[in-house]
Amino acid sequence: MREQAREIQYTIRGVPREVDRALRRRAIRRKVSLNRLIVEELTALTTGERKRADFRDVTGQWTSDPAFDEIVASQRQIDPDKWK
Repeated sequence: MREQAREIQYTIRGVPREVDRALRRRAIRRKVSLNRLIVEELTALTTGERKRADFRDVTGQWTSDPAFDEIVASQRQIDPDKWK
């Protein structure tokens, strides 16, 4: 006997066209699948938690790098002579 999937599958009927279009546009903007967007939205609406990508899951703990921060800060300086 196959192991039962952990996730529950839904089939939703009768979605208004304007809702479909809005969801698809939002999925495109977030660069996620329609299914993923709907699961995220349902999760946020029912549990109050919004799950976002967390790069620590992929790369380990965040490591502060003051030298990198200094380089980035120097690139954010605006040269007033160039904006006249």
